[in-house]
Parts: sequence; C-alpha cells; structure tokens
Amino acid sequence: MIVDERMTTFINSMDTSNTPYLEKLEQEAKRSYVPIIRREMQSFLKVLLTIKKPRRILEVGTAIGFSALFMAEYGPKDCEITTIENYEKRIPIARRNFLEAKRSDQITLLTGDAKDVLKTLEGSYDMIFMDAAKGQYINFLPDVLRLMEEGSILVSDNVLQEGDIIESHYIVERRNRTIYKRMREYLYTLKHHDELVTAIIPLGDGITLSVKKQQ
Repeated sequence: MIVDERMTTFINSMDTSNTPYLEKLEQEAKRSYVPIIRREMQSFLKVLLTIKKPRRILEVGTAIGFSALFMAEYGPKDCEITTIENYEKRIPIARRNFLEAKRSDQITLLTGDAKDVLKTLEGSYDMIFMDAAKGQYINFLPDVLRLMEEGSILVSDNVLQEGDIIESHYIVERRNRTIYKRMREYLYTLKHHDELVTAIIPLGDGITLSVKKQQ
C-alpha cells in the first residue's frame, strides 16, 4: 500500500454507505475477485461529481459496471455515461447490472479495444475516468485529450502501482517493467503537458486529477 493501512482503515471507517444495490454489487465483486474502485476513491469521486456536476462522462474500463453505476448514482440526475470494455467475459455481466439497476437508458456500453473505440467518439466530455489496462494509458491519451474541452477533467486511477513506481527499474519484477515504464511516461506527460494542469494524489493506489486549460 502507498498509504499506511491503519490510516486508510480509519478514513474508510468514517465513510457512509452507498445505495443498497451498489453495496450488493461491491460485495459480489469482492467475492469474484473483480477489482473495483476502492472506498477512499469512492469518497473522492462523490466530492468531485458534486463539484463538477458533469453532464457527459466517459469511462475507459467498465469491468462489471460498478464505477459507471456509482457515477450515475452520485452525478447529476440527467448525466449521460459512455463506458468502454474489452474483456468479453465481463461485458454481459456489466450489461446485466445496468439493466438490474435500471440505468440502461443512462449508460451506453461500447465494446472493443479502447484504443480503437476512442477514435470513433466525437464531441467532448465534462469528465473522463481512466481505469483500464495501466500500460495503455499513455496510448489512450491523444484521443482522450481530443475529447476534452476547456474545464474538462480527467481522473486516472491506480497510477502508483502499489508503490513500485518509485522503485529502481531493476527492482521491479521483469514482467511489470513495461507497465512501469509506460506509467512513468504517462505521469510525466500529464504533469508537463501544455494543455493540462495535473495533480498526482496518493489516494488508494494513486490517482491523477487533470484539468484542461484555456487555450
């Protein structure tokens, strides 16, 4: 963990419950070992959604649909969410969950490799939530930037890789080195991009919050 476990437990103990359906879905995800956004990330998103009030939200990485349903619940009542998923086994589960939660009219699920799907999207989004294959964030970024306008926000989850990101390249396990290298490149690009103002926040497994500047 990148934050002391006792501190995280204390912070999360202060949290309030979500809706019964989201609570049920979170427990199902834990039993099935499906990664979903952590409790501290959920609290952060609630605040961000309340401040920003995004009407158009794009999510890269649906999994079983928890975070899309979470944003639908705590975002504006009339917000529209587009979410992208490539893992075939999780797509029908996400569709079922959207249907059970009566959010199918609000959430559009697009299937396929996000690198290809992003190129087909047009217009702009008020908020983009990145929570897909970590080694691909840097490859998604050009189209993500194209889909942002002045004031749009980009939230990227799990960017500090359980603390590995600060280790020497030689200490990181060989199988993780490509992701490590690409994530470092992604973070550097976000922090130095002329169009963005970015904060790297040690929350959960690390997040970034970027805002597109006025050009």
